[in-house]
Amino acid sequence: MNFVGRPALIAAIIGPIQAVMGWIVAGSLWPGYDHITKTISDLAADDSPVKWVQSSFFLLGGTLSIIAAVWAPVLSVPGRVTIFVAGLTTYGLTIFATPTQETSSFWHRVFAIATFVLMSAWPLFSMRFDRSYPWVVRPVAAITSTLIFAVGSIAFLSVWTNPEQPMVGLWERVIAEAQVLYLSVVIYLAWRHQQGDARASPGTVGT
Repeated sequence: MNFVGRPALIAAIIGPIQAVMGWIVAGSLWPGYDHITKTISDLAADDSPVKWVQSSFFLLGGTLSIIAAVWAPVLSVPGRVTIFVAGLTTYGLTIFATPTQETSSFWHRVFAIATFVLMSAWPLFSMRFDRSYPWVVRPVAAITSTLIFAVGSIAFLSVWTNPEQPMVGLWERVIAEAQVLYLSVVIYLAWRHQQGDARASPGTVGT
């Protein structure tokens, strides 16, 4: 069974790396930028000196999500749609950037919240009950990971909406990277499962 196409595997490898590299590169080009207290969105704000650097990484991340959704049939259709839409909402939060470091915008918040919610919910919607699928997309793993991400995202959003919280940047980075990394882990493990099936059935070729 073809669980993971090669484009999804490549996207899974690149995804977590580019997410971290985005804010590291953009932040290093902005003297005085504080990764702990300031959000990633601040790097792509309209008044940011590195707006287009971080925006490029946001767009790349959204594109990788869409590629993963299209080429990872190991995930059920509702889950793939959820990830695909998360890619689109990543485009949205990039296009509707925050105007300044001190302000936000309605549409940026809508797209940012939608992205966090969708990237928290996709494991549940991707769940498979057939035992021929790898354990990582079956009920126990899917439900557990969704609950963990839901708690983490709610905690982050409560911090994000509190202007007196001094560690919003750190919280955002932990949750955002965990979401991207987990999707990559699921795709990689499904690919390994696929390769094992291919070795067990010589007539089957993984693509």
